[in-house]
Amino acid sequence: MELGLQGKVALVAAASKGLGYATALGLAKEGVKVAVCSRTVGDIRAAAERIAAETGAEVLPLVADVTQADDLARIVEETVAKFGALHILVPNSGGPPAGTFETLDESKWQAALDSTLFSTSRLIRAALPHLKAAGWGRIVVITSTSVRQPIPGLLLSNTIRAGIVGLLKTLSQEFAPYGITVNNVAPGSYATARIAHLLNLRAQQAGITVEEAQKQMESRIPLGRLGRPEELANAVVFLASEAASYVTGQTWVVDGGQTLGL
Repeated sequence: MELGLQGKVALVAAASKGLGYATALGLAKEGVKVAVCSRTVGDIRAAAERIAAETGAEVLPLVADVTQADDLARIVEETVAKFGALHILVPNSGGPPAGTFETLDESKWQAALDSTLFSTSRLIRAALPHLKAAGWGRIVVITSTSVRQPIPGLLLSNTIRAGIVGLLKTLSQEFAPYGITVNNVAPGSYATARIAHLLNLRAQQAGITVEEAQKQMESRIPLGRLGRPEELANAVVFLASEAASYVTGQTWVVDGGQTLGL
């Protein structure tokens, strides 16, 4: 299938590792010029070098904290200054901390809003003029299966990511006249640092080993295993492509069958 991505420009947030890195790598393999960001200079430079070495693509490493509005505006401008345009935006961030209503104070709520909902809306706001100028745009946000089925112990993700989907559904209608599609992918359980952290928490709470906790998690996945980051990236790359030109306002669950909701 011809994806029509050769020569396009993308900005992928939180891309030094995990799902963000896999997404940036997948786009680069299709001939996309990719800007990637994370908070740590060494990590993002190393990630950019690996992607460039494997794909031959132009990769721009940027340092940014996605909770800071000024950083988000700056990396958009630096991307356009380097590559001359922006066509694809992939907002992404680490998940909010685990916890229940009684264990999460106001500061945790505010931090989660800044890192998820506000980072998404601010990055889109900064990128929108450039996507409009290109007359062709793709916004694909990495969310979570919590937008379809609440996950026990992840109150902040369950609450705030649902708000992100409401935002994206609305923007899909507002941005359609500009030739910009707006979608999100909802990953389930993947072999990433985030899942390793959650498995450690669950093992401690249940008094079992991490290996046992992982087996329990995998037993609830019909395909019987954790996902590979590139499997999520494949969905993002397709939604970012010309081949997905008639897909907008959608949540694509990529979870090995784990989510039970229709």
